[in-house]
This record gives sequence, C-alpha cells and structure tokens, in this order.
Amino acid sequence: MALSTNLSTPRPSIFPLKSQSFTSATRNPNLKPKTASVFASLSSTPTSKPTISPNWALDSWKSKPARQLPDYPDPVELHSVLHTLTSFPPIVFAGEARKLEERIASAAVGGAFLLQGGDCAESFKEFNANNIRDTFRVLLQMGVVLTFGAQMPIIKVGRMAGQFAKPRSDPFEEKDGVKLPSYRGDNINADPFDEKSRTPDPQRLIRAYLQSVGTLNLLRAFATGGYAAMQRVTQWNLDFVEHSEQGDRYMELARRVDEALGFMAAAGLTVDHPVMNTTEFWTSHECLHLPYEEALTREDSTTGLYYDCSAHMLWVGERTRQLDGAHVEFLRGVSNPLGIKV
Repeated sequence: MALSTNLSTPRPSIFPLKSQSFTSATRNPNLKPKTASVFASLSSTPTSKPTISPNWALDSWKSKPARQLPDYPDPVELHSVLHTLTSFPPIVFAGEARKLEERIASAAVGGAFLLQGGDCAESFKEFNANNIRDTFRVLLQMGVVLTFGAQMPIIKVGRMAGQFAKPRSDPFEEKDGVKLPSYRGDNINADPFDEKSRTPDPQRLIRAYLQSVGTLNLLRAFATGGYAAMQRVTQWNLDFVEHSEQGDRYMELARRVDEALGFMAAAGLTVDHPVMNTTEFWTSHECLHLPYEEALTREDSTTGLYYDCSAHMLWVGERTRQLDGAHVEFLRGVSNPLGIKV
C-alpha cells in the first residue's frame, strides 16, 4: 500500500487530507515480494549470491534513445564536473537502500504503508533549514495519524535531498519572439528568461550534490536527535486541532492518539525509549539527469551490485519510461527500490 503527495508551498495542514491531491495503490497480497536480508547501515553479507542484469554497464544507457536530457554547450566542462562527482562520497549507502527495500516488501503484502511526499522540485533559492524542517514535520505528522488509523508501520519517504530536475514538454520556451531553452530545474539552469540563465551550466550539478548532502545531513539529525519524538509530533497535531478552523473534525482523533501515548508511557515505554524519540526516514527523487545519476552510482563491495547512491529510492517518470529508452536501461541495472509513474 502506498500514498504520495506533493507538499509544495503553501504547505497543507496535516489533518484535512481531502483537501490534498493523493494517489494510492494497493498491491496484490498474494504476490511474493522481493526481500533483502541486509539491515546494516552500510552493508553485510547477503544470504544468496546477487546477480547483475545481463548486458548492462554503467554507461549502457548511452546506447539507447535518451529524452529530457539538457544540451550542454561545453561538453569538456561537463565531463570535468562528472569526473569530480565520481570521486565524491556517496550521499546514501547501499545498505540503507536494501533496508528500505525490505520495508517496501512488507508494504507490498499489507504489512506496512508507504508515505511519500515533498515539493515538486527543490530549488537553490529556497534551500534553508526551516523549509527542510517544515517538510519533514508535515510528513511526521501524517505518519503519526496514519500509524494510529491503520495500526501498521508507516514508511516515510521524502521527495527531497535530490529532487531538482524537471521534465519538460518542450525543450524550448518562446516569449515575445525570443526562443530560449526551457527551465529544467536548478541543477541544470535558472528560471529567469534570459540567455545566460537558461544556458545549461554543469557547475550546477556540484551545487545540487552539496545541497543534497546538506539536506540529508539535517534530515538525519531531525530523525535521530529527538525532533521526531512521538510526544512532540502528537503535540503538534493537538496544537493544530485547537488553533485552526478545520481542527474540530479531528479533535477526537488527536485526543485518542494522545491517550494512547499516555498508556504507553504508563506501561514503561517512555519518551527516552528509542522507539519513541527516533524515526526512519528515506529520500527519493525522479531519475532524470542520467549523467549525474551515473556519476553517483557505486558498486557495493559486499554484494557486487550497483546502487545509485544519490537517493534511497528512485523513480522513472511519465516522459521517460519507454521500455527501449535510456532511463529504463539505466535503472534496470541499479538495485535501489524503484518506482514508475503511470
């Protein structure tokens, strides 16, 4: 089971779910999920010998038709930037991606619920701790409500720490007789309608990497440093129902959650317990800029499998999901949990 939402500004309140646009899907409970036996933060020895997709290589996508890729005016500079990225540390670890895969396998058979949310696209201008915190907080609040209502674990996946690139219906935009490349996201070019801003700049890939690292670093601190404590999130929900016009409808639910936490504390499961003050949180983005994704793909030393270490989970979009296309070719060789927009 899964639910995905766009949390673009202005950010919606957590309870009036009917006012938001969601898509959901339920998997066949009879399907046998692909599971992983690895739970370590980095990696440990798998129980079976892994296999790599046949006739696949890191750059085999280049032999396929590639859509939605920018046309850089200076290929030499692009090559230099990509070479630099290959030497940078991974943003996430292979073992983390395997752990998420196991969580999603549980959701596929009805044992958990997948919640994914975030902005349509991240930007350089709006990069700050408050915006990251607000998105994280909304997902935490949604997670508590869904956990209580569904009585099952909620897998929280942020559409963040790498969601920069934007697919476009037309590679060019025309205004007042002036034709320029379309804005494709801050990791490629800039939004102002002038030639300098719209020219794809490879250096923006470096900045996107650094912003992704900074975002994930803060998310890890929020998830494990007490900010995600269950009592704190519940108090946020109580504050909402007490100080908003729509809150009356959800007062009873919020109070029931609060009462449940009171019972757990009385039973000995206090705020100091790790289950109560930490949470798992994962990152995801659309796999769109293939040169960047290739540069951040690493071979896992313990399994021999390849992981795109730019995010825990990746997906292929509506405009790039052709079976004979470059994006599907690239993704068939990486072992991250994958999604497809249909």
